[in-house]
Amino acid sequence: MLKVLINGINGRMGKEVLKAINNSNDFEICCGVDKIPSNISFPIYSDTKLIKENPDVIIDFSIPEATIKILDYAKAHSIPVVIATTGFSNNELELIKNYSKDIPIFKSGNMSYEINLLSNIIAKLAIQLSDSDIEIIETHHRNKIDSPSGTALMLADTINVARDNEMKYEYNRHDKREIRPKNEIGIHSIRGGTEIGKHTVMFLGENESLEITHTVTSRNIFANGALKAAKFLIKQKNGLYDMKNLFD
Repeated sequence: MLKVLINGINGRMGKEVLKAINNSNDFEICCGVDKIPSNISFPIYSDTKLIKENPDVIIDFSIPEATIKILDYAKAHSIPVVIATTGFSNNELELIKNYSKDIPIFKSGNMSYEINLLSNIIAKLAIQLSDSDIEIIETHHRNKIDSPSGTALMLADTINVARDNEMKYEYNRHDKREIRPKNEIGIHSIRGGTEIGKHTVMFLGENESLEITHTVTSRNIFANGALKAAKFLIKQKNGLYDMKNLFD
């Protein structure tokens, strides 16, 4: 069985990954890393320097600063890392690319199979509906810190690539007094309640529109997706991988 270190183990998704591991015949929990004290019966560390165990793979559901710290540890011990954290700055994304030269890293803004299927669909629609305006609306619970969501940005990037990287992202029209340009993707964030995750991509044309929505009702889809990614990643050479590599 593969021994897993969960980075961010006391967070919502860390706990979901732990549940998925406990229900799996292929994985076992090795230890966790988190700042918050816990009474769980296996080791949880607040400092990677204190880790005594030898994990086979790391699954990271944390915050960007914690991700970079765990990558330092992973590089030093040659451990593959699955990154499901979002909200990275451009500088942090560049750091992740650099780390992938020394260890295998799997990174995705969303670990759901269906949201990645949606990504493939909207790439085709972005080409076929070339005259349509495109808007993305994402809704999450009140406690989500980053905005827009990593998934919304992933969907926008998919559209942008399909449109030959000619699109610009607009996050706030409040201060603008101008007609909407054709090469714009509007990205809007809603925060409230306990919504796990909902993403809508709108193609708005002349006298008609098309909307596609993906809604998550349980976090376990992300946990199971992360375990699938981990099983894939441990067989790979150093480099940066994503859901497309997993599907292929």
